[in-house]
Amino acid sequence: MFNRIFQLILTHPLTRHVDLDSPETTVLRSRIIQEKPFLKQFYHECCLSIAESLPAKIDGPVLELGSGAGFLKQYIPNLLTSEILKMPEMDIILDGTCLPFSTNCLKGIVMINVFHHIANIANFLSDATKCIKPGGVIIMIEPWSTPWSRFVYCHLHHEPFEPEVEGWKFPAGGPLSQANSALPWIVFERDQMKFEKKFFDLQVKEIMLNYPFCYFLSGGVSLRSLIPGCMYKVIRKIEKLAQPWMNSLAMFAKIVIERKMAARDDLPQK
Repeated sequence: MFNRIFQLILTHPLTRHVDLDSPETTVLRSRIIQEKPFLKQFYHECCLSIAESLPAKIDGPVLELGSGAGFLKQYIPNLLTSEILKMPEMDIILDGTCLPFSTNCLKGIVMINVFHHIANIANFLSDATKCIKPGGVIIMIEPWSTPWSRFVYCHLHHEPFEPEVEGWKFPAGGPLSQANSALPWIVFERDQMKFEKKFFDLQVKEIMLNYPFCYFLSGGVSLRSLIPGCMYKVIRKIEKLAQPWMNSLAMFAKIVIERKMAARDDLPQK
């Protein structure tokens, strides 16, 4: 009941009664990000963090998955933008479970809030291992599971959050409406040993927990902002003071995965 009242009061007017799986909705979300100063600053910080984590000594193009609503291309020169939906101004239309690239051709694959929408993570990681050069990276900023985030994602967010599911798949369906926001935590934390055994050419270099309050206060792309844009730096200072408690408070994680330099030829199979 509380969840429904919260949604009715705070739902952004532009997102009422929209089809999540329509390309027009992704375009609309891009507009919302630009028109919400607090949210735009959050995405600016995410983009900058990803760009700074790319390896300087590896050449080649960088692929972004789920580029439609974002502006990461402003931060990474020669970024290949992609979407699963047919949208204008995308470099390529693709499905993350079947990457159409040759072996060892990419410097990296980057994404913001996309990994948990990929219906078959094993397929994605297998293809990514082949496409990325040794020393190249997969970088993502994704929801994470903590006591605080579980409350928010389970009660105040429209996407499924299911940390108890056994596998890394969910049924095929709408590219944006189908998701499991707990999936990054499941793969890289709960099932860490399974990941390391199955994808021996990949290693997790960094999991940085962050953003306990700012995305929630921004309202994201679906809700009204709860705070003016001028307060962003103040909230970020408070979040940095809360860093010792991030294991309990964080809502997001930046995850950096590197393909090992001593790459093996017997890559994992789908």
